[in-house]
Amino acid sequence: MKVNVLAFGIAKDIFGSSSVSVELPEYGTTGKLKQLLEESYPRLKKLASYMVAVNNEYASDESVLAANNEVAIIPPVSGG
Repeated sequence: MKVNVLAFGIAKDIFGSSSVSVELPEYGTTGKLKQLLEESYPRLKKLASYMVAVNNEYASDESVLAANNEVAIIPPVSGG
């Protein structure tokens, strides 16, 4: 299944776009998605941390994705 992933902050710079499409096996998890993204975009691994949100809620690595989910990569945010 193809999942569209939205990128914010530095993730947008890493992807070179505000969104990317990733091909996942059916019943793919956010953990698998992170693995595939880090293989395709090695700079993503260098972030101190980042979260995956699915349908506007933070998701664990075990969350199962569906093709129609809204998925977003949320990098660490600093304030000041």
